[in-house]
Amino acid sequence: MSESPIESRTLADKVCEQIVTAIVVGDIPPGQKISEPELARTYGISRGPLREAMRRLEGLRLIERKPHVGARVVKLSIKELIEIYRVREALEGMACRMAAEFMTEQEIDALRTLLDEHERSVEQLDGRSYFQKEGDLDFHYRIVQGSKNEKLLELLGSDLYHLVRMYRYQFSVSSSRPKRALKEHRQIVDAIEARDPELAEMLMRRHISAARKNIEAKLDVAPHREGKHG
Repeated sequence: MSESPIESRTLADKVCEQIVTAIVVGDIPPGQKISEPELARTYGISRGPLREAMRRLEGLRLIERKPHVGARVVKLSIKELIEIYRVREALEGMACRMAAEFMTEQEIDALRTLLDEHERSVEQLDGRSYFQKEGDLDFHYRIVQGSKNEKLLELLGSDLYHLVRMYRYQFSVSSSRPKRALKEHRQIVDAIEARDPELAEMLMRRHISAARKNIEAKLDVAPHREGKHG
């Protein structure tokens, strides 16, 4: 018996979410070829919902299709990755400045509660990684939401979002970065709560710059000489 359109959509939603997580945590690594029959077997679904899930993954920029090659998980060049982090530094800094002005007290309290949950998670993993689920369970996403700026949410919450999650997670694994990142997140919330836009922006920019430098160190990339502010 074939699935109804609603069942098919629900299955596609569920499988898409599972594959996104598998890509983000590196179970399906960057550059790996995607075999639809293998995925259908792994997730126990028919080809229809799987194709729909694949279309969504392509829309999220996590997979790309090439003629005569098929679908692969996206693999950014080092240059593209560093460029994304530089864009994040500017845009998320701006979002943080605006969050210090527009976030409600309830949103700030909820952000602190979220960081308490993240701290427990990092402790359970003995500081080895800092995995944040998507959307409302993601600190950075909450900050962008708190900016109350739809254009920033559009840019950072969709176009770059899952690619950034993937690299954020994979470069935090087995380093001292997770505990430091959590501490930096708490300092950012303090600045937002103090309604200090300049400090909030500076801390967020510094936080993302530190993450970029962590990536450059892991990849042994010579930093680009762009003056003192590079």
